[in-house]
Amino acid sequence: MKKDAVEQFYLRLRENNPAPTTELEYASPFQLLIAVILSAQATDVGVNKATARLFPIAPTAERMLALGEEGLSEYIKTIGLYRTKARNVIATCRILVEQHGGEVPQEREALEALPGVGRKTANVVLNTAFGQPTIAVDTHIFRLGNRTGLASGKTVLDVEKKLLRVTPREFMKDAHHWLILHGRYICKARKPECARCCVIDLCQFRGKTV
Repeated sequence: MKKDAVEQFYLRLRENNPAPTTELEYASPFQLLIAVILSAQATDVGVNKATARLFPIAPTAERMLALGEEGLSEYIKTIGLYRTKARNVIATCRILVEQHGGEVPQEREALEALPGVGRKTANVVLNTAFGQPTIAVDTHIFRLGNRTGLASGKTVLDVEKKLLRVTPREFMKDAHHWLILHGRYICKARKPECARCCVIDLCQFRGKTV
């Protein structure tokens, strides 16, 4: 996709959604971190239902660590892979308390050192909690990048690097949210809703549904 088309792509996404944000519900960087860890292979809706009960009881790393794995599991057992996630969350909380004063670090290396936190999760936290210009590529963004021609790549990291290279600076902060929401609700995997797409004329997808 050419430079002027990329700029128009983001301009239209911004016009449709001037203030995009995550659909995960949280009240602090710590709560966002935990919600993103829990969201792996789970829906935001499902995570929000669990954290609506969990966060009032354990709003901080110290309080969540005190729950222990079994205590935490009772709150998140409706979420897939909850036992593994409970183990990772408790281990993460311990590191946050012992090494970071209970606060979420703002450096990628420190974030990725936490159990259950990979590059994608770190990018979400850095962007959403701390306003850093990162783009977390999930399945929706990977599909959208390749399908539209905005940022094609064989791997998630390829697409991320391409997006960071082609996305104009003025759109960097919100690009992650625009792309994931567009991929989730419009540029769907099986039946993309091209008739509702605001960038259909810019999109290079040959299988458009209109």
